[in-house]
Amino acid sequence: MTAISPSTQRRLHQLPQLPTVWEGDRRKMARLAEESEFEDNQARELIVWVDGVECIVRSMEVVNEAMGSEAIVRALIKAMEAPQSPSQPARPQKIVVRDRQLQFYLRGVLQDLEIIVEYVPELPIIDELFHRFAETAGVGTPKLPRKYLDLLKAEAREIWALAPWAMLADYEVISIELNHWDIDKLYVSVMGMLGMEYGILLYRSIESLQRFRSMALNDDEAMEMESAFLAQDCMFLTFEPLGEPLSGRLTPHLEHQLATLPAKSIEPSFGNIHPMEGMRPFLYEEEAIAACVALAALKGFLTAFKRQLQADNLPSLTKRIKVRFPDTESIEQVTVETLPELSAELLEMHLAMEADDETEFNPLELQIQEDLIPDDSFIKLEIMPWDRVESMRKSLAYHQSSKVKAVGAGLPIIIIQTTRSKAAEIVDRIQSAGGLLGICFNPIADADGANFDLGILQLADGEMQLFGEFYTEGAVQIDERKQWHQQSQKTKGYCGLIVAHGLTGKARANPGIKETIAFLETKSLSNDDLGLGALQLMPDS
Repeated sequence: MTAISPSTQRRLHQLPQLPTVWEGDRRKMARLAEESEFEDNQARELIVWVDGVECIVRSMEVVNEAMGSEAIVRALIKAMEAPQSPSQPARPQKIVVRDRQLQFYLRGVLQDLEIIVEYVPELPIIDELFHRFAETAGVGTPKLPRKYLDLLKAEAREIWALAPWAMLADYEVISIELNHWDIDKLYVSVMGMLGMEYGILLYRSIESLQRFRSMALNDDEAMEMESAFLAQDCMFLTFEPLGEPLSGRLTPHLEHQLATLPAKSIEPSFGNIHPMEGMRPFLYEEEAIAACVALAALKGFLTAFKRQLQADNLPSLTKRIKVRFPDTESIEQVTVETLPELSAELLEMHLAMEADDETEFNPLELQIQEDLIPDDSFIKLEIMPWDRVESMRKSLAYHQSSKVKAVGAGLPIIIIQTTRSKAAEIVDRIQSAGGLLGICFNPIADADGANFDLGILQLADGEMQLFGEFYTEGAVQIDERKQWHQQSQKTKGYCGLIVAHGLTGKARANPGIKETIAFLETKSLSNDDLGLGALQLMPDS
């Protein structure tokens, strides 16, 4: 039986123990496979831990059905250390499960944490939770009203072919006067000039647009950015490659590759955001009609003023566009105009924020981040034979080269394996930062005197990202680290990073060239190179 590591047990012992009972279970659910990010078609299960006294879900995880009981322990540790809001980190006094085998397993794993594990035939709170899931699972809302589906997608693809992001920045606003469907005007903001996300935002008011821009420019925290995002009142249109998400299809180092695809290879997606409703990835009928008319009017306006709209400053332009209204089949004129004054105001807000950022930036505030590598990634230290290194160099679209000479058994490498989409996101982040500067194992000690190393990736822009914790306990790990560092000395500090997918398939723990999306050759850095020195992990107060 795999035990919880001593360091993790020490962390959990520091949490307050509450006089409460938690329910835990894992169950199959319909539609989990199609809604999850997993790459294969295997069955999925949902693991849930619920506080039975407060009736609050503390953690919820989707896992492969084939995963062992370790998965439910991982979810339990998350429920204790990083529970869902509004719960606070804590240990329960007792947990109850409805599976005898799981009860015996958890008793053994948790015996040193002073948590009672009991069997009960029924879990009333979790039973009610899954009953509600089952009721809502079959009540799907179509992403677009069926009778307007083809028309909306056709208008969107014609917009794509016009490439409005080549004419307009996101702060340059166009108004479309409708006076129908409870909408006086829509205010258009175009995304895509920076070559990242491509889309059209149709705001229902100037105030909503201004409020979002102000909040987004002034808020750095993720929670505040989410609040700003959800405070918008708009319909939106975004574009992805046909058939699968962008992050799973395009090679990450070609930032503008999406823009080169023809309209027939693009899949438009529609949705709505409202402060009282949140975000939903579909439109209701009246919204779909309004979006059809607005896109048709925008298309006519862009076609008429394509040359003028590419000027450095947004000109004052107005035109009445004839549009067929799909609900009545009548042809009406819609007034479309640019809003230069509002656009200038939004630009000033952006420039003022940039100026503030430049004056307030302090390089000494740089800290180790941990948002690059997903928590469930497989990480391995390995020596890659030189013939395989050469094959990787020749086969991969994204390869960062070095001046390493082939000496010894091979190149010391770090393998990071996750899902396809997450692997693509990792490489995209590294490429955006200018590449990978180096890999470091920085020593650290916790308050109890346990020593371990932090695995750190330093990107070319100076950002430091944590990729793992490597404990000095355990003969296998010590041997792997020793071999890795010995070979690193032979290669004069050169090493490499492999980023691969296939986490849940047959290639788990042993990705081949087919699963590898990036091979980055770099240098092994010391803690002095990073300027961190030996770190001390202080206990939470």
